[in-house]
Amino acid sequence: MTHYDLHCHSTASDGALSPKALVERAVQQGVDVLALTDHDGTEGITAALEAAADQPLTLIPGVEISVSWNSSTVHIVGLNIDIKNAKLQNGLANIRQYRQQRAEQIAQRLEKSGISGALEGAGKYASKTMLGRMHFAQFLVEQGHASNAKDVFKRFLVRGKPGYVPGQWTDLESAVEWITEAGGQAVIAHPLRYKMTGTKLRRLIDEFKTAGGQAIEVSSGHQHPDQLRNVAALAKHYDLLASCGSDFHGPEQTWSELGRFLPLPASCKPVWSLWH
Repeated sequence: MTHYDLHCHSTASDGALSPKALVERAVQQGVDVLALTDHDGTEGITAALEAAADQPLTLIPGVEISVSWNSSTVHIVGLNIDIKNAKLQNGLANIRQYRQQRAEQIAQRLEKSGISGALEGAGKYASKTMLGRMHFAQFLVEQGHASNAKDVFKRFLVRGKPGYVPGQWTDLESAVEWITEAGGQAVIAHPLRYKMTGTKLRRLIDEFKTAGGQAIEVSSGHQHPDQLRNVAALAKHYDLLASCGSDFHGPEQTWSELGRFLPLPASCKPVWSLWH
């Protein structure tokens, strides 16, 4: 049976492993088909494809796009995309430009709260193309302001805290359009992590499908079986394909290992059915 993991991150965004090391670890974990889905960029894809060529693994080019929807930030994964597509790359470039501006605002707010050097400090952990909140978290832990990344977010980077800057990402329709234009499948990532009411989540799915979205991440990382069944029911109700992925960021995140998540229920039609 082929083992798929269609959601993970490398050092090209906020992951801990290089694309090559990520591919090697996926093979060690028994993954047969891996999608690299870095945040708002595809810079790691070429190196991952090269690494996969020497391994018993198929690499699927992907991306995870940040979206602002109804005062919430949601993530839309694009799978099996053409990374050379101009419309996709132009859209991602605009998001990354905003990411840099947001990072500067976060650093300014931390400076006002008495923490200096945050922009340069976070930059030490970041890739050339993405400076995000996780990199600020690593800096703040290093400087002794918090014990771990979870503590950083709780004390510094969420609404009402010193380093909070609200995200103003692309809109849902644009994200789905970029993915579709690049020949890929748009997937709602980890739908139960957005802390939405059931009504709001159903409205998100409605608008996503109207925009041309095709799939939803039914199984994602550490998940209770009841959650799996609930998302599988949503997939069936809205006639969406099912995806699955660990959302792996690094070995230190023991709850989110590559290839480790609940299997898709038999009632689900997998997104990879479109690829064969």
